[in-house]
Amino acid sequence: MFIHKIDEDLSLRLVEMRDAKRIFELTDQSRDYLKEWLPWLDYTQKPEDTEDFIKMGRTNFVESRSMNTVILYKGEIAGLAGFNEINQSNKTAKIGYWLGQDFQGKGIMTRVAKALTDYAINILEMNKVEIRVAAENKKSRAIPERLGFAEEGTIRQAEWLYDHYVDHVVYGVLAEEWNKGKK
Repeated sequence: MFIHKIDEDLSLRLVEMRDAKRIFELTDQSRDYLKEWLPWLDYTQKPEDTEDFIKMGRTNFVESRSMNTVILYKGEIAGLAGFNEINQSNKTAKIGYWLGQDFQGKGIMTRVAKALTDYAINILEMNKVEIRVAAENKKSRAIPERLGFAEEGTIRQAEWLYDHYVDHVVYGVLAEEWNKGKK
């Protein structure tokens, strides 16, 4: 089982089927909040939808195409984060994340994104890590900016969000930049 301890309060653990009920509850409790920026809430209406997501994620993990982890904050599932896409050929990984509404404002996601970036570059030996964020999602954009990712550009109308398109800002950091910044 994959467990990555970040600090005393925070760790990441590979999503397991036993997490489905709690993940669904957290999704449901934060539904209105999450719906502002995440397009999949309408497809997550019952615990079985979360179970299907976990099954798909486990298959993709075995095939080294993605990695979904639960964010454990003081032992409680606070959200999900991981690599939405791992491209072994190009040595790139794309980080995705969401946090339950009650866990906002504690610096959790910045620490998680930092740990995932470090893991991708120094353990998985990726050359580049990307984070793509809706252009107007200022809280989420602050995370890669805080971590020193470069703003690489905007993809216009990158995502359909229920009743409108949103642009995505692409942030990236190269392995050499990341490791140089740590010294």
